[in-house]
Amino acid sequence: MKKVMISLLAIVLTFAFSSVEAKSDHEKSLPPGLQKKVARGGSLPPGWQKKLAVGEKLERQVYDSADIVFPVDDQGIITIKVEGRVIRLIKESLDIVEILQ
Repeated sequence: MKKVMISLLAIVLTFAFSSVEAKSDHEKSLPPGLQKKVARGGSLPPGWQKKLAVGEKLERQVYDSADIVFPVDDQGIITIKVEGRVIRLIKESLDIVEILQ
C-alpha cells in the first residue's frame, strides 16, 4: 500500500511540474501578417509597440529586423535600434533592459 501511494504521489508531482514548465516556456510570437510586414521593413502597429517595455522579451522577428547600434558588451548586453527607438537588451534571452528613446 505504501509503495502504491508513493508511486501515485510521484505521478501527480510529475504532471504538476511538467504543466508549470510548459507554461513558462511559452513564448509570444508575432502573427504571420506582422512577421511579413516587419521582414519587409514595415513598422509595428501601436499595440505591439507598447509591448516594447523594460522587462518584456523582444520578439525574435523584431530583433532580426533591427539595426545594431553597439555590439554585445562584456555583460552580454547589445544596443539596437527598432523603429527609431534605441533599446538595450540581453543578447541571449532578448529581455529588454533599457529603452533609451
